[in-house]
Amino acid sequence: MHLADASVQPGNPVGTGGFLAAADRALGLLVEIPAALLVLAEIALLLASVIARYVFHTPLVWGDELASMMFLWLSMLGAVVALRRGEHMRMTALLSRVSPQARAFIDVLTIAASIAFMFMVFPHALEYAEEEAVVSTAALEISNAWRASAWPVGMGLMLLTGVLRLTRVATLKQAVSSLALVALIVGVFYLASPILMTLGKVNLIIFFVGVVAVNVFLGVPIAFGFALATFGYLALTTHTPLVVMVGRMDEGMSHMILLAVPMFIFLGMLIEMTGMARAMIGFLASLLGHVRGGLSYVLIGAMYLVSGISGSKIADMAAVAPALFPEMQKRGSKPGDLAALLSATGAQTETIPPSIVLITIGSVTGVSIAALFTGGLLPAAALGLVLGFIVWRRSRKQDLQGLVRATRKEILRTLWIALPAIVLPFLIRAAVVEGVATATEVSTIGIAYSVIAGLLLYRQFDWSRLPKMLVDTATLSGAIIFIVGAATAMAWGLTQSGFSRDLAALMTQIPGGTVGFLLVSIVAFAILGSVLEGIPAIVLFGPLLFPIAHAVGVHEVHYAMVVILAMSLGLFAPPFGVGFYGACAISKVDPDEAIPYMWGYLVALAIGTVIIALVPWISIGFL
Repeated sequence: MHLADASVQPGNPVGTGGFLAAADRALGLLVEIPAALLVLAEIALLLASVIARYVFHTPLVWGDELASMMFLWLSMLGAVVALRRGEHMRMTALLSRVSPQARAFIDVLTIAASIAFMFMVFPHALEYAEEEAVVSTAALEISNAWRASAWPVGMGLMLLTGVLRLTRVATLKQAVSSLALVALIVGVFYLASPILMTLGKVNLIIFFVGVVAVNVFLGVPIAFGFALATFGYLALTTHTPLVVMVGRMDEGMSHMILLAVPMFIFLGMLIEMTGMARAMIGFLASLLGHVRGGLSYVLIGAMYLVSGISGSKIADMAAVAPALFPEMQKRGSKPGDLAALLSATGAQTETIPPSIVLITIGSVTGVSIAALFTGGLLPAAALGLVLGFIVWRRSRKQDLQGLVRATRKEILRTLWIALPAIVLPFLIRAAVVEGVATATEVSTIGIAYSVIAGLLLYRQFDWSRLPKMLVDTATLSGAIIFIVGAATAMAWGLTQSGFSRDLAALMTQIPGGTVGFLLVSIVAFAILGSVLEGIPAIVLFGPLLFPIAHAVGVHEVHYAMVVILAMSLGLFAPPFGVGFYGACAISKVDPDEAIPYMWGYLVALAIGTVIIALVPWISIGFL
């Protein structure tokens, strides 16, 4: 799920005290404070841009340029904090099955692998910044070095952070042996370069299948696994200047639409902090709490509402589960069933706007964000119905004795309390569709609305939590955006090799025409979702497959919904899906206890996804 400290190991880590520990704490403050301030600055700038354009009709012509410049710094500093905290996305399903001693060493080895990439790419990041120094920005008319220097600074800080992290979690023996092993592997690849040069497209399998698979399954953070494979492929099998890789990563991380990622992550945290999520849940519970399986239906509905305004699926689940699970267990629900249903609703709600996955897919494929926001509502509702059917079957014998139906007065009271929260998703969507704000800017309207609602209506606004929320926003954003950059560079390498042409030729020859293409896509993205999670798979394969989908007659929005739902199946399915383990962690349930209940929900979701694939109207009927 995420990189965790290797706490079970013999001996003492190198830097548990003294100078190294103090240096690590100082570095943390040095990076976290500017990252938090950058989040605040981006919110203020984007909101000012909306007000200047829509209210005063005088757009800030330099606004996007400054926002883009700050965003790259925010992403790089956020990636540094994520590395220090061990929160870069990674796959840990296989690591959990090895002995504590083996896992401890593999954890150290993954840090060493990340250090190796940053060490090798740092000179090229510096070269990239030097090249950009001669370019002047169009609106601000300043050197682009102010922006591009985020690369050498970010890589240098990550390199230093990686070394300090290694001293914090590893013994001297582990640190030395892991660095030596990584150096040996790099040296072997370097010596094999003359042979690799002669292998042609076989190198695609060696690097983009073999190297990526080994990195991912060992638990190397996904972004660094992609980056290592791409760096190795370009350095050892082509004559491409490696500064180009930094440029491609920069290009991937510079889409303005991706600025919505930190904004919506922070908005999701605000909604939880101000009590708006709890108010929505209370209203739904007053409607359905008295029927068999009523709170399970409330869970499905609450995830539908909360997912539309949060940036993290884990945050969505964490906002809903604590408010519902205690009462559900009192009514006889099995803990394993609760965790399984929570995981299934995570998969169900991936297409609800303004989903970060929707924003990402729009940024890398060029599909209209407004169209994706419109098309995502009904597919999630359809999957909610199939999950509701499973809930109905499993709750037919539930004992309703002692449950009291809420009166009309109570329902109206909870509706009145929840109304400001319920309005928010519709306000966000309307602002985008009506042209008040772009998909990047609209989150700031939601943030301003949530602050006002929290202060004046719900009277629940904990100022002391804001610094942590800002740092957490930068951290998660950095982890996500760095994956996008690494996957963009990897996709560029694949395209330059001719892989995209070969893939297009193969996919267009699939029997069954459009239906065959969609069914194969469901299977492929379900597998990718279980291994890579949603965003990396989207960034890597979206630009390759969406043109093919268009060529075989599949509407881009329809294909986006099918792809996202297929990936969510893999993301929330055992044994590899990290979303499933996240749901179990939030539910405080052993995964083995939840797995038997999970299969029924997964079958229902799979059937629902196939129906959505076969009935395009569900995705594009309201466009």
